Amino acid sequence: MQLFYNKTLTEFSTEIKFSREESKHIAKVLRKKEGDTLYITNGFGFLFCAQIILSNPSQCIATIHSFEKQEHRKYKLHLVVAPTKMNDRYEWFLEKATEIGIDEITPVICDHSERKIIKTERFERILLSAMKQSLQLYLPKLNPVISFSNFIDEKKDGQLLIAHCEETKKQSLKDILQLQSNTIILIGPEGDFSSKEIELALASGYTPVTLGETRLRTETAAIVAAHSVAFLNS
Repeated sequence: MQLFYNKTLTEFSTEIKFSREESKHIAKVLRKKEGDTLYITNGFGFLFCAQIILSNPSQCIATIHSFEKQEHRKYKLHLVVAPTKMNDRYEWFLEKATEIGIDEITPVICDHSERKIIKTERFERILLSAMKQSLQLYLPKLNPVISFSNFIDEKKDGQLLIAHCEETKKQSLKDILQLQSNTIILIGPEGDFSSKEIELALASGYTPVTLGETRLRTETAAIVAAHSVAFLNS
């Protein structure tokens, strides 16, 4: 199934007009014709079934004849991950975390961060592409980049966890994770969180966790966290 995306669609929509780029893809690449069926999501759990009434590289139009709403999974995961020095590593994390299942992502700037600027539009395109490729109906939310201290100061709901590399007492994620709940996990940069940041997080109610016996790269730790939460909730 080929999945398309249009965030403006609602349960009251009856027609969809595709952009010139999408129209060209539908008519010339996929070779879809009048009468063919298309599937579209709005990224909020809806799957719309539409029939093409005009197939043209410049403008494709389809009428919506049915839809269904997918129930959201019973847990929510928010990963707060420092941007990596190599941008492609963070993009890989975004893609794979979306395929696994994630609800919210916040890039956070830490004391040891080497990259402090991110390409928000490119990241959003990666999330959208991964959602469509993995045939998911919920588009993860990408929050604006924020400093570690400002993020910690914000009020949060759910289980608060921080994964760091310091040799201190930590619990295994699989032992402490609260199932079917909201979870926020902090993942630091290549140089890890600073001692000051760890102390600040602990004072703000975050629980330190370990993701395994080996030292993981930032993007690997984030993927391990996403998969562990998904697996334990399955």
